[in-house]
Amino acid sequence: MAPAPMAPGPEPTQVNPTGPHPSFIQVAKPYMFQQHVNTKLMTIGANPTREDQFRLQGVTWINDVRVALQLPVRTFCTAATYFHRFRLVHKDTEYQYQDAAAAALLTACKIEDTLKKSKDIICAAHNLKHSAAEHLSSDDTIFEAPSKVVIGLERLMLEASSFDFRVRYPQKHLIKLVKNGGIQRDVAEVAYQVMLDLYRTFAPLKQTCSTMSFACVELATLICEKQKGWRGPSYKKWWTSRSEIVETMLDLLDLYTHYQKQSIVGPLHNIAKFIGIRIKINQELEEKRLPRHTEHHETPRNNGMRHAPNTPVTPASPADLRFNGHVASPANLSPKSVSSGSKPPTGIRGQSGTVRYMLDVVKAKNERDTVDTYFRDEYEGYEVEVEETVPVEPIPTHHTPREPHHGRHHGGHGHGHGHGHGRDYRHFNKRMRR
Repeated sequence: MAPAPMAPGPEPTQVNPTGPHPSFIQVAKPYMFQQHVNTKLMTIGANPTREDQFRLQGVTWINDVRVALQLPVRTFCTAATYFHRFRLVHKDTEYQYQDAAAAALLTACKIEDTLKKSKDIICAAHNLKHSAAEHLSSDDTIFEAPSKVVIGLERLMLEASSFDFRVRYPQKHLIKLVKNGGIQRDVAEVAYQVMLDLYRTFAPLKQTCSTMSFACVELATLICEKQKGWRGPSYKKWWTSRSEIVETMLDLLDLYTHYQKQSIVGPLHNIAKFIGIRIKINQELEEKRLPRHTEHHETPRNNGMRHAPNTPVTPASPADLRFNGHVASPANLSPKSVSSGSKPPTGIRGQSGTVRYMLDVVKAKNERDTVDTYFRDEYEGYEVEVEETVPVEPIPTHHTPREPHHGRHHGGHGHGHGHGHGRDYRHFNKRMRR
């Protein structure tokens, strides 16, 4: 007869049971400053030269495919914006810029209701590089593998933008400004082309529609050498400032002077013209004491001392950090991290908990404050009076030791008191008591 199975023993109870993770909240950022852009590029370890080349090649790829598919300009603006945000989060070595550009264009087509399949976008890019005799259809099996890669990058594209589908279209403001400012038609056409070149820079992530419109129109008047000194309507009425407009114009001039052939307006004019315009704008910066980048704040310094990190992340260089959204997740972990089996700290994003995306900053702050009340360690101090009996120690009596005397050192006398050179301590003690 088989033995009866043993009853399961009681499960060990945890002394301090841990509740669910409070999750992480990532708030969408529709605007960012140049200082934030530089920090993100430095964190992912981007090479400045390669970063500029990949950025320009990616936006050029999006524009060429957009024209081949006859998509509207608003789809191009959305795709370029998502492409820039994606590259501020992920390294260039983790993907091909063609795949990222295709994923950005696919995402923009869904947002702008100009639906195109991933195979249609890849097929259009393939046909642009080949003659008409070598054109393929989107149903060809050669596009199966690239299509899966693009669809996988689409999710990362949405996470990098915090699922924020709010995109700005400055072309509407440009047309309105041209009509109100009395700009000539040929200058307006150049301003429209300059607006397309503006998306090859990070200016759409930093500036508002009105700021970009003012910068494009003013730069177009300087390039065409017509209507010089045009200022247009009041900056205050359009909620912009001179420093923001000058910063946008300098971003465009950096593109036209360093990468002239990779733009639309650049190859149509001599580079000396752009250099002369840049010199004039730099002189205006010095005269009015305007900053090159608005809202730039120096990081506080700690007198050369470096604080030890509070997290177990020990990267060898900034390139060892990987981003998943806007918060870095470590690529190299210390032995006390998740890879070693120990429990990670609560504050490390990407290793435990859920990442949630929100658009309202106030609601996100209120929710954090509410959740923190359940995870905050509160201590309460109080005093307790305790009576203790102190034992009375007896007073020690002082005994003066007798000094030994040896006969051989004192002329052969004995050891008794009062003989030879000895001293009677009894009379000495009596005098002390008196």
